[in-house]
Amino acid sequence: MRLGFDVGGTKTDGVVVAPSGTIIARLRRPTGWGAEAVVATITGMAAELAEAVGGGVDAGALASTFRSVGVGMPGQVAPHTAMVTHAVNLGIEAIDLERTVGDALGVPVRAENDVKAAALGAYALHGATDAGATGSMAFLNLGTGIAAGFVQDGQLWRGARGTAGEVGHISVDPNGPLCKCGQRGCIEAFCGGGAIAERWGRDVPLPVLDVFDAADAGDARALALRAGLAHGVAAAIRVIVLATDVETVMLGGGVTALGTRMLSLVRDDLAAGAAASPFLSSLRLAERVELLPTGSPAAALGAALVGATATEQEAVAHG
Repeated sequence: MRLGFDVGGTKTDGVVVAPSGTIIARLRRPTGWGAEAVVATITGMAAELAEAVGGGVDAGALASTFRSVGVGMPGQVAPHTAMVTHAVNLGIEAIDLERTVGDALGVPVRAENDVKAAALGAYALHGATDAGATGSMAFLNLGTGIAAGFVQDGQLWRGARGTAGEVGHISVDPNGPLCKCGQRGCIEAFCGGGAIAERWGRDVPLPVLDVFDAADAGDARALALRAGLAHGVAAAIRVIVLATDVETVMLGGGVTALGTRMLSLVRDDLAAGAAASPFLSSLRLAERVELLPTGSPAAALGAALVGATATEQEAVAHG
């Protein structure tokens, strides 16, 4: 069996994956702040998950229960390693998870950027539930920020310098809202949860949901923000498909908790663009977009798949 962890800014999602590829146990726990606390979160959850599947909780027993550990977390990850840097949302400048988590558990560890791990997991879940699973997929993460991951025939594509998928800072409107990167009209400035919350300006727990509810009630500013969100997501989808021609664009991340309330607007925006362009119409963009179910363990599953191969961590096992 293999362990996979999706370490987020507030919660860590952990799964046990059987040799068949089936998830047989899952836990969610609060994420600690800083390197030491993150390591304690992962190792503590590993012991809990071992107990859940009938294994022992000491280092020797953990090593005999689990063959590998994969960790997905925000930040930059050197390919084929467990070295993570610039995980600022976790209070970590640099951490070697092989020397910390790996040494503590006695199990090989590999790491991956959280969005890229989610792309692998989403690809695997799509293949498990769809007999006609696609050979290429983009996972578009709609959260505080916007980023994508690409998988082709089970392999993650990072690009020449590992930055493939940073679509959030592509400007699609030079007269659009100012982005934190300094440009105007970036995709992230339109549909990033953080940008929307800042422009909305209300102190509420779920600002994007609040915007949608206010738009339903006819609030003019909310209607503009909601339309901008749909425009930004649709623009990201156009860019991704035109640049890579992936067969499926899977939408995930916190913003997608809005479900069809959001997806229907995005599809309407795509359809409007297609109506004005026979070329875009031929791409059938609206039909290539899918929504990852809320609460999906895609990132944790993808992390487990990353950990499954110490030398070729991009390989995805189809099961």
